[in-house]
Amino acid sequence: MTVRVLLADDEHLIRGALAALLSLEDDLAVVAEAASGPEALAMARAHRPDVAVLDLQMPGADGVSVATSLRDELPDCRVMIVTSHGRPGHLKRALAVGVRGFVPKTVSAQRLAEIIRTVHDGRRYVDQELAADAISAGDSPLTAREAEVLELAADGASVAEIAERASLSQGTVRNYLSSAVTKTGAENRHAAVRLARERGWV
Repeated sequence: MTVRVLLADDEHLIRGALAALLSLEDDLAVVAEAASGPEALAMARAHRPDVAVLDLQMPGADGVSVATSLRDELPDCRVMIVTSHGRPGHLKRALAVGVRGFVPKTVSAQRLAEIIRTVHDGRRYVDQELAADAISAGDSPLTAREAEVLELAADGASVAEIAERASLSQGTVRNYLSSAVTKTGAENRHAAVRLARERGWV
């Protein structure tokens, strides 16, 4: 039986090399490739792969968002995420939406092929180092709204701009930002954004 694989990564060189190496495996076939989140979804709908291998950071939608859509639309497609940003919060979000594999981009193609088989068989594979980091970092102290407002503050937007984008009053935005800064233990909102990103909370 051949396992049909979708590869999604915005770095063409990496994606092409992976596709070439995986095609050397007798029981794996790369049936589609994508360079963005929306393209990955479109390719999955068109080709119905057995396993989708998604880069965590992609234009248009990240791997976890794509995994969420695939879970709802193509429940038979198993999803695994490869990442060069193994932040703890990302792993927890991925597992929460049913991702079966979470691996760093440093794995060899041969090891990746083995993990694809593991995931296809219905088992789970999470890189030990990434798992250990996630456990030591703990859960995010931020509420969904605090995380959203903090994310909107990341590009240096003013309170007024954030309020408009989030459809909130400026006072509410200030309260959320103040709460997020307190919970992260940062000295200001810019430091809070940086810290929350490092831990994968936003």
